Amino acid sequence: MIAVWIVVAVVVLAALAVIASYNRFVRQRNLVQESWRQVDVELNRRHDLIPNLVETVKGYATQERTVLQAVTEARTAAVTAARSTASGVAAQAEAENTLGRALSGLFAVAENYPELKSSANFLALQQQLAETEDRIAAGRRFYNSNVRALNTRVEAFPSSVIASMFNFTKADYFEVEDPAVRAPVAVDFSSLGAPPQTGQAPS
Repeated sequence: MIAVWIVVAVVVLAALAVIASYNRFVRQRNLVQESWRQVDVELNRRHDLIPNLVETVKGYATQERTVLQAVTEARTAAVTAARSTASGVAAQAEAENTLGRALSGLFAVAENYPELKSSANFLALQQQLAETEDRIAAGRRFYNSNVRALNTRVEAFPSSVIASMFNFTKADYFEVEDPAVRAPVAVDFSSLGAPPQTGQAPS
């Protein structure tokens, strides 16, 4: 009889362990999804700012059609990736990387137009975009941290057994791979329009 109770106790404890592990997976998966929604909100805000930015630049630099078109097309691709249920985080990250490179080209072009750099509308858009990029970066770090925690449990034993039983899978990181996108020039516009420094030897 004692042996029966021991077996029952072991079965109950095993069942409780499975339930606890399952519930933890659910919480972690939901946290990953919630943190991604925060990133998505900021990406949408970034997408919404770009048409106004393009129109502002176009008013001063109509001849820069290639650069303006590249930004517009990259923005369209990023919006499409964000709205598509088929494309995953990795595909959206690639689209955002392309958009970041296009924006870097746009602001490089802006250096050639002093009137554009001093435009109040352009400066306001720069500031809004810079703040949005900061929030995207913060949201990305939070999301990737949650992804790392989930992926570790999916791979580690014995939680990997529960993950396999209930089809919990690894999530994708949201990575910015292009150094040009990481560079401060992509998000820090405080130097634009600054007066040239004197007294420095030419490089």
